[in-house]
Amino acid sequence: MGVDTMSNETVTYSLEAVLTRIEGKIDNLQKDVNQKFDSFQKDVDQKFDSLQKDFNQKFESLQKDFNQKFDSFQKDVDQKFESLQKDFNQKFDKLDERLNKLEVGQAKLTEKVEGIDNRLKSVEGTQKNQVWTLIILLASAIATAGWKVFFSGNP
Repeated sequence: MGVDTMSNETVTYSLEAVLTRIEGKIDNLQKDVNQKFDSFQKDVDQKFDSLQKDFNQKFESLQKDFNQKFDSFQKDVDQKFESLQKDFNQKFDKLDERLNKLEVGQAKLTEKVEGIDNRLKSVEGTQKNQVWTLIILLASAIATAGWKVFFSGNP
């Protein structure tokens, strides 16, 4: 009996030692897996954070570039519109100035036409007087010639 008991205890002790060692290895393996999983999780989180940060920087850079180009485009359009408006205003002012000159010229022309009309009336009156004067002179000359012929021909 003594031998059997001893061998049972040795086997039991060896089995407990083996189970304890297995549990220890399982615990160590679980810790190692947990550490690797945590490390992997941390690495994935860092990569996602880095990717998100890179994306945000690129998006902000793209947005800034777009805003600058849009502002530049808008400024260019505003300058061209102002230039066109200025050119239009200058041309409109020139047309207005020319119209004023035409109105002044028309007023002067109307004044000159009225002056010519008055002078023409004066000339017409003067010509009438001259024609009547010529008619009277001609009639007087004919009457004088007729008188001389009538009285000179019969002495």
